[in-house]
Amino acid sequence: MNYVQTVLENLKKQNPNEPEFHQAATEILSTIAPVVEKHPEYEAAGLLERFVEPERVIMFRVPWVDDGGKVRVNKGYRVQFNSAIGPYKGGLRFHPSVNLSIIKFLGLEQILKNSLTGLPIGGGKGGADFDPKGKSDREVMAFCQSFMTELYRHIGADTDVPAGDVGVGGREIGYLFGQYKRIRDEHVGVLTGRGISYGGSLARKEATGYGLVYITEEALNARGDSFKGKTVIISGSGNVAIYACEKAQSLGAKVVAMYDSDGYVYDPEGIRLDIIKEIKEVKRGRIKEYAAKVKSAKYSDGCKGIWTIPCDIALPCATQNEIDTESANALVKNGVMCVAEGANMPSTLEAIDIFQKSGVIFLPAKAANAGGVATSALEMAQSSGRLFWTFEEVDKKLKSIMINIYHNIDSAANEYGCKGNYVLGANIAGFLKVAEAMMAHGVV
Repeated sequence: MNYVQTVLENLKKQNPNEPEFHQAATEILSTIAPVVEKHPEYEAAGLLERFVEPERVIMFRVPWVDDGGKVRVNKGYRVQFNSAIGPYKGGLRFHPSVNLSIIKFLGLEQILKNSLTGLPIGGGKGGADFDPKGKSDREVMAFCQSFMTELYRHIGADTDVPAGDVGVGGREIGYLFGQYKRIRDEHVGVLTGRGISYGGSLARKEATGYGLVYITEEALNARGDSFKGKTVIISGSGNVAIYACEKAQSLGAKVVAMYDSDGYVYDPEGIRLDIIKEIKEVKRGRIKEYAAKVKSAKYSDGCKGIWTIPCDIALPCATQNEIDTESANALVKNGVMCVAEGANMPSTLEAIDIFQKSGVIFLPAKAANAGGVATSALEMAQSSGRLFWTFEEVDKKLKSIMINIYHNIDSAANEYGCKGNYVLGANIAGFLKVAEAMMAHGVV
């Protein structure tokens, strides 16, 4: 058994019952094997064992009181995975599905994603099994304040800078930041995704969706193609999905379907984004309301059927493992030419294999959805310098970062004899920078 296989087997034994973490580790370690073979000093330094083991795992209870006066208790997490190239950076996810396995998989992916941006940020992730959906503002505030009352002692502007993720938007970031400021009596850039009035960055809300489209457009341009005239399916209807839709439409694409956790809408005339924004951003409603407002649209319960709609480009922007073997086969059968991941690990390993064997352009999450964390790092830079950049300035920097990511992963794939394999390219390009830093630091 070679070094990579040994590390992977030991990881599975030492971390049982963590399928999402196993999946992410398997995908990453199997693709960086050619790099490890070229660098025997990595094995001598135990580098892979250190790379897959978080530097720190923090788990804590989060007690809070609901509007009925009942005491509730949730579980909170922060996994500080790797700080070799900079302070830990990664979002907080509030969702009932959150557990240690999911947070560790997200944190491991975040190391490479952050490395790919070219910015000095390490990898971390956190969250809680709390569901903000259906809660009053007061209940969300009570939870966030309790969560931060523990988390504050583990984070800092130069130590660990969380951001938002699923279930953590502007409202939640505001409550979390307010409690941190109250406890520490300091106004610093300890969280990103903040409101503009208290130190946030323009274009942060749009960044992940815009960045997803920028890197996809660059991959298409490299093949003499573009979004213009293409039919697009986008899963999800949160920030990433909404702003991916906005940017794709601005480049001449027709987005025909979107979904939320209840079901999906299909509008062959093209999604009217103003109505989606009104439903999801203003009213916090359900996407089936779109079909009631738009005569050309049809609503279907459940989410899986969205992948049976013929399209040229698929942008999964919802959650992990939403595209399985069946969905991947349906997309390929209906002629999809490109799949770019806006969510974290939305395609199973088997689905990725189907896309790659079918010649589909496949852009993995750690590269394709890096726009959010890249703009978070730009927000950190503005906070450190007490600066405020225009939307155009941030958007220009974001686009440049995403274009550079595409060319870096493309070059890495070509260098290792796997042209067009952007899973391998992204993992190798991200890993090399982290490995170099870890080797420079010695055994720590």
